[in-house]
Amino acid sequence: MPRGALRDGCVHPSLQLEPSSHSAEAGYRNYTPQQLANASGNGKKGAEPTTSFPRPLILPGDDLSEDPRCPPQSLRSWVREPERNEVTSRRNVVYVASPPAIDCDVKMMEGWTDPQNPGSGRVSEAQEGLTAQSLKVDDVEAYLRAFFTGMKVSTLSPGFSFSSWNDSGKSKARSRAVPDLIGLQRLDEVVGIRARPCPDNTFKAQLNLNDILDAAISALPDNAYALLLIVHHDLFEDEDDDFCCGRAYGGSRVAVVSSSRYNPCLDEVQAVEREHAWPASHCAAYVNTTCETASEGPRPSKKSKKSDAAAAPKEKEASTPISSEKNGSSPMQAAVSAHHSLRPNYSPHEDYHNLWLGRLCRTASHELGHCFGMAHCVYYACVMQSTASLAEDARQPPYLCPVDLAKLLRATGPAKRSIMLLLGSFAGHERIRICSLLLEFGLGLGLGS
Repeated sequence: MPRGALRDGCVHPSLQLEPSSHSAEAGYRNYTPQQLANASGNGKKGAEPTTSFPRPLILPGDDLSEDPRCPPQSLRSWVREPERNEVTSRRNVVYVASPPAIDCDVKMMEGWTDPQNPGSGRVSEAQEGLTAQSLKVDDVEAYLRAFFTGMKVSTLSPGFSFSSWNDSGKSKARSRAVPDLIGLQRLDEVVGIRARPCPDNTFKAQLNLNDILDAAISALPDNAYALLLIVHHDLFEDEDDDFCCGRAYGGSRVAVVSSSRYNPCLDEVQAVEREHAWPASHCAAYVNTTCETASEGPRPSKKSKKSDAAAAPKEKEASTPISSEKNGSSPMQAAVSAHHSLRPNYSPHEDYHNLWLGRLCRTASHELGHCFGMAHCVYYACVMQSTASLAEDARQPPYLCPVDLAKLLRATGPAKRSIMLLLGSFAGHERIRICSLLLEFGLGLGLGS
């Protein structure tokens, strides 16, 4: 069982809506309600209550625990950002590029998307019947169309394809398990993509994320506000990296996300806790257990980050019993209750597929948020938070907090109400389960009346 995990069947009796006890030890700055209201441009109205929008959890090893003084970006700072790109009438389409096709010259790449048992070289039995190819780009586009209300979302056509880097290398590409370079082609242009064996043996090979981003930049249509390229292959940025799930060049308006590490079949290996994924990540018992367990032994390895920030004053923590709200439940309580009642069996088929697709959609919206000029969020639990691990990734919400939502509304113009209702409008969508939880969250905010 992953570090900090409770037994299956936790009913999440109370919620942690403020940063954990570990946050003060890490040196995280706990923003006041007035500071939060000012950051979202609603200084006179006041901040949203934590029962609607909780603060970041900041558990041991989380990104804000390792970098507690990450610079905040308020609405005002975002407006004044010189490198931010405006949405215009001539540049208002978000394009989504399907995972590149695989040419016959590099047929071996088809096997690179299948996870292996680390060190064994064998595909897990749980992988049977669950493949990345079953993730449909149409579903991702439907999610993004709702998330970025006011923006047109379209498929990039023609798309990309993987090919041999050059004609003289075709025989070499076929003979080597992992060639040094793979071609990424669109129309008449071919960009060389560095490839390498996967360091942790989770997959057979990885592709270089920065090279793929360069290819995306060259493919950006004239009327595009942003371009998202989805890949099913595992990615890396630098030689010292184990893997990377996605990245955006915000100023260049391109983003790349990989579905590979979000495969639920890898959750046990990657210490991803499904029982307490969002919104149940705010279960107070889970938060307390995770903090206590982490203090008893070494933390999982993370990217090295330096911080010399002094510890912030410890504020009183707040945990809210699920049944304590009068006249029904709060937005977070409603979402957690739905999570508990809708908890699937996580079979290797449809339930796994829905979970996998939801993770991909959430990361796609995060990376595209960078294209809209949004920095990593430090104010609230928010889809724009940075993550230091796949375990933390699963704990993050799929929605924008009041500060980042204000930025998106300023960029695109639609009402807050329409965003949540559109997300709720396909809450029953069988392939995007997190929309069911978002619907309950939105109804709790009073957006469905």
